[in-house]
Formats: sequence, C-alpha cells, structure tokens
Amino acid sequence: MEYKDYYKILGVDKNATEKEIKAAYRKLARKYHPDVNPNDAQAEARFKEINEANEVLSDPKKRAKYDQLGADWQRWQQTGGRPTDFNWGQYTTGPGGERVHVRYASPEDLEDLFGGDSPFSDFFTSIFGGMGGGRGGRSGRFEYRPQPRSGQDFAHPVEISLAEAYQGTTRILEKEGGRRLEVKIPAGAKTGTRVRMRGEGGAGSAGGQAGDLYLEVEVKPDPRFERKDDDLYVTVPVDLYTAVLGGEVRVSTLAGNINLKIPAGSQNGQSIRLRGKGMPKLGKAGEFGDLYVKLDVRLPTKLTSKQRELFEQLRRES
Repeated sequence: MEYKDYYKILGVDKNATEKEIKAAYRKLARKYHPDVNPNDAQAEARFKEINEANEVLSDPKKRAKYDQLGADWQRWQQTGGRPTDFNWGQYTTGPGGERVHVRYASPEDLEDLFGGDSPFSDFFTSIFGGMGGGRGGRSGRFEYRPQPRSGQDFAHPVEISLAEAYQGTTRILEKEGGRRLEVKIPAGAKTGTRVRMRGEGGAGSAGGQAGDLYLEVEVKPDPRFERKDDDLYVTVPVDLYTAVLGGEVRVSTLAGNINLKIPAGSQNGQSIRLRGKGMPKLGKAGEFGDLYVKLDVRLPTKLTSKQRELFEQLRRES
C-alpha cells in the first residue's frame, strides 16, 4: 500500500495550525473543483487528494493517528525497510471499524460529483474507514452527511423619489407562485441603502436557512434639491430690493413651505443654514440634516425713468 503525505498534498508544514490548514485547503479546493475544471481527470484526481488530506488534517483525532503513522513510516524508511514489509496492521481498521463522516466543501452529493466512485484512496480507507462493503465497487464504508448550508441571497433594485426617501415608503414585490410581499423602505434611505428581508432568498440545503432578499435603493434626482448625505441644498431667487433692504422669501422644504427672513445687505450666492430642515438620519429617530438656502439675487432688467433716476442718485451718494 502506498503512503500518502497529506501535508505535502496541501502544501503546509507538519506543524501547521488549524487555520493554516483550512486556508490552504480552501485555496486549492477552489482551484481544482470539478465545476471549475469540467471533464478534467487530472484536476478531479487532485481535488480528491485535497479533500482527503483535509478530511484527515482538519480532524484532531485523525491527524494524531496519521502523525503517529507518519513517524513510524519515516523511521521504517530510514532503516532501509521496503514499503511492502511495513506493518500496516497496527494502523488499519478492521471490519465494522469507524465510519467516515465526510465534511465536504460543496453541497453536491459525492456520488453525483464523482460518478459513484469513492472519493477516498485505499490508503485512507484502510487507515480510517471500516471494511464493510463500500460504494462504487470500492472497499470501505462511507457515510456522506452534507453540512447545512444557507440559501443564496438575492438583490433587487428599486427606485424611489427624494420625497419618498424623506417620508419613508413601501413597495410591493410579487414572488413566484403569486405571493406578494410588502417591503417598507425607511425614512432617510439613500442611494446604496439595502433593505433586508430575512428568509426571502434562495432555499437552503440539508436543513440550512433560506437566504435573504435585499432591496437595493436608488434615490432619483430631484429638480428642486441637491442632496449631500443628510443635508439638502436649494437655490432661491431674491429680488434686489429684498437683498438690500431685508425682507422675507418663500422657501420650499420637503416638509412644506416656510418664510425665510433675509437680512438686509445679503449678497448674491450667500447661503443661509436652516437647522433640521434636511433629510431624516437613517436609523436615528427624530434627527435630521440641515437645509442650505443659496440666495440668487436677481437684478432688475427694465427700469422706468424714475427708477433709473433713483439709481443714479444712489450711485452719486455712494
């Protein structure tokens, strides 16, 4: 029987930690998985070796037994002993020996993946598997117990208006079979916000939980407001006389219109901050961003003779 060096197969040191073994196994399993290498016999054989090595080295009891065997095997080689003369009997399991509970990297059944062949070598079967009538014509008794795996998560895009993002809104989704779901999108949602619906994704396997459904929110641009995080920006026209003498202008907010006091001597492009008049802060009840009002001072374009005379007078006096 041929001795297999599981450490060499995974490319790790004999003193490798459980974390290092796990990382090496995952990297190699992804590289040689049959789904990545269809109809590649060499990749399939390598994948079997990798899984077999991980099955032993990731199990403390199997690893301890294997390490003891390895030490004795190494001493036997150093003395010049022939492999055929090595006493395997002290390590092999007899009829009715331990079952092998396979921890596998993917949810596919091993028989489907390997066409009914055992995924383990004669070396593994003899050392760790009971000799009790195997599958696929191979000796050894194997019991495949797939690990519970969660279902796939799904994502679905949804567009909302800025007003809906301010107030919060709902969307109705229809799943296969006609089942309708009402999804609440919270106030303060912004582009990139994900609304999670537990258990509405793909079905799990082997008793695993169903995946989740995520609504990926996109807030459409608003013609009135520019949004930056939780703050809003708006431009308001102000006539020259209000800017110079002071007064009030009507300003739209997402909560309704308000009268904004304009200080005398306000300049074109000047911004006035209105605290708490911006967007609700997501997940923070009662907290809001600010609204910044930019003044767009409009100059008169058509002057009467009297108005022109008054402006000339102002120019002389200034």
